[in-house]
Amino acid sequence: MTTFKLDDFLPYQLAVLSSRVSAGFSRHYRKAYGISVSEWRVVAHLSQADSVSVREIHERVDMDKPKVSRAASRLEAAGYVTKTVNPQDRRLVELSLTPKGHEMIEVLTPIAHAYEAHLSALLGENDIDFRQRVGKLIAALGTDLAEEDITYTD
Repeated sequence: MTTFKLDDFLPYQLAVLSSRVSAGFSRHYRKAYGISVSEWRVVAHLSQADSVSVREIHERVDMDKPKVSRAASRLEAAGYVTKTVNPQDRRLVELSLTPKGHEMIEVLTPIAHAYEAHLSALLGENDIDFRQRVGKLIAALGTDLAEEDITYTD
């Protein structure tokens, strides 16, 4: 028997937390719009800019390019997103929200804020500290970390 305790392993705890937090909010947009987590991430990112390339979304939301492309295609078919080829670099596809996509964001924004407030209330007075620590982890564990060969010793 090993001394390793999965339930105490921080990467496992964070994965479970992320999954549960995401599932808690996803039921709202799945029910109202029938979109997936990947599609929500694309729409939410597009709500922050007029148009964005698939590459930029891939880098920002930590999803692989094929997954972003598939989500964008489903969103386009549903009328939430338009795709246009970048005239300066024809390899780049620019995505933007349609009026229907903007309407979705307008409806989901107050729900997202209420869900976030619920999570903040669960954290209580530690909310700000928790967010700062999560931000530090995200910054420290940028994409370059995956390429590092890290050896840990006692």
